[in-house]
Amino acid sequence: MSNRWFPLESNPSLLNAYISRLGFDTARYNFVDVFSVEDWALEMVPQPVAAVIMLYPITDVQEKHRYRDNMHVIPNQKPASPEVWHTAQRIGNACGTIGVLHALANMPKSLKGASVRKGSWLDRFYLRCPSNLSPEKKAELLETDPQIKTMHDDATSHESNQTDRGDLTDTVETHFVALSNVGGTLYELDGRKDAPIDHGETSEGTFLKDACKVVKAYMDRDPGDLRFTIVALAPTTK
Repeated sequence: MSNRWFPLESNPSLLNAYISRLGFDTARYNFVDVFSVEDWALEMVPQPVAAVIMLYPITDVQEKHRYRDNMHVIPNQKPASPEVWHTAQRIGNACGTIGVLHALANMPKSLKGASVRKGSWLDRFYLRCPSNLSPEKKAELLETDPQIKTMHDDATSHESNQTDRGDLTDTVETHFVALSNVGGTLYELDGRKDAPIDHGETSEGTFLKDACKVVKAYMDRDPGDLRFTIVALAPTTK
């Protein structure tokens, strides 16, 4: 990936400012922290959750699982529903933006329609990139869009950042993926994977818990590694 961006933080304040600028109305839904995959933490999150974004460490064991997923040898996998919106990632360190786009594109249609402002960058981009457009073509449209590059860059230097964004040449050892409920199926959406990963049935009421089971599976591969964070797109509370 010769084209590189600065990485986004997994920080609800930053992400909410970012998606608002993209064209998402955070008055209804916004990102909140999920502090643990245990029940006590899930009970703190307003319901129903529309999407989950996980940040995880890129380690040898995680990369072996990604390779397996891309070899299409996962048991019980079915072709993803045509309703699933999935894009490839061809820009270095763009996984935060890719995760956000996956999360917002795959939320329930009624919520998406009510939350994405007409005429905004987000609205225009999704119109240019329907679900049936190939992941590679979506990626091409994203990487040639100067407006998203500028907005992503501004977000990485936003005042709510808790760390310095560093240098473009820095090695980034974490990666974002989104988890979504599309038509009652839990999908993992990762721009570095060839296709969405089907994690089985879910429902509006169980989605957060089901998504956190996927997160826990990642955690169990790297016990003791603390570089995991979880945010949920949840109803906004005053």
